[in-house]
Amino acid sequence: MKALTLPDMICFALYSANHAMQRVYQPLLAPLGLTYPQFLVLMVLWAEDDRTVGDLGRALGLESNTLTPLLKRMESQDLLARARDNKDERQVRVTLTDKGRGLQAHSAGVASCIFDACGLEVERLTALRDQVTALRDRLAG
Repeated sequence: MKALTLPDMICFALYSANHAMQRVYQPLLAPLGLTYPQFLVLMVLWAEDDRTVGDLGRALGLESNTLTPLLKRMESQDLLARARDNKDERQVRVTLTDKGRGLQAHSAGVASCIFDACGLEVERLTALRDQVTALRDRLAG
């Protein structure tokens, strides 16, 4: 077997595709005052508000030591609020503020812009997403 070069490696293809995707998102999110990780947090909360930090971490694949500073910054921007759970003070609950909720309507066009930038038919894009997700799950397994 020949020695692998960088372009031969699946890890580099995924890594560089991730960076390219974030570069496409950046100008779409900048007018909303959001970074890509902040947008992902909001997406999770728009789907289901009032979640624990642990639940958010599982949904995003992030550890709490990465997620907590992100949530603190978002709280200082008045996008969300954090509070101890009344029933279990070990848990911190995260809820959207009116401002955070309001950004959902302003971000409605982002998905279609990303779809257009990918330049793939919906079936091919869905299949690619499913393949990457299956790969992630196998690697995490």
